[in-house]
Amino acid sequence: MSLSKDENNTCDIKILLRNFLESSGRQKKSIANAIENRVEDIYSLGEETFKIFDRENEDWSVGWLLQILKRHKPDFFKKYNSNQYFNWVKTSSEYGLDFSMLQKFLVQEDFENADRLTSSFLRTLAGEDAVKRGYVFYSEVTQMPSNDLASIDKLWFIYSQGKFGFSVQANILKSVGKRYDKLWPRIGWKLDGIWTRYPSSFNWSLSAPEGHMPLINQLRGVRLMDSILKHPAISGRHKIDL
Repeated sequence: MSLSKDENNTCDIKILLRNFLESSGRQKKSIANAIENRVEDIYSLGEETFKIFDRENEDWSVGWLLQILKRHKPDFFKKYNSNQYFNWVKTSSEYGLDFSMLQKFLVQEDFENADRLTSSFLRTLAGEDAVKRGYVFYSEVTQMPSNDLASIDKLWFIYSQGKFGFSVQANILKSVGKRYDKLWPRIGWKLDGIWTRYPSSFNWSLSAPEGHMPLINQLRGVRLMDSILKHPAISGRHKIDL
């Protein structure tokens, strides 16, 4: 008995999703556009789309699926449990922080507000003094709980096709010989020797350079960012030797 057209489409999209999940990072990027082009079929598949994905896994394919659904079929989040799909990735916090709003901003590709919230989280993790003064001292980074920093980094990675996050920045720093003067232009924070103006000149989209977000106030020098990138929660995630 032959399959109907709808049954063939369902079978086909399930194979594509499985290939997307199981591909390497570079292969995923080559499939991402094909996935977006099939968003109608993904929407029709509904919640079954996500049955093959592990909520604890660190795989950006599920982040991309949620982003294209929000971009093209936003009623998916009304039709199904929006709290679950806006908060799909499981995170943990030693401090008791709620990362659901950060995750929602990232699903919505509202990277500027996601960045502002990330800065707020860093001040909270640094302690009451940092919250009162409005910024973090580099010496306060060591006391930040590893679970919290790792959760923030994980969310940025998953909702950026693996382009953003502190650990991504740490890898780029390592690739340029640990030289911050080479890092700044590479991640788009400095152009022709001039610091990128915040917030108007930053690229708050997935087309931004790799490592462009989240931001750290570079005008305070490198010590704060260096402390964050060397924190065991960040350097340990991908075994980055800085």
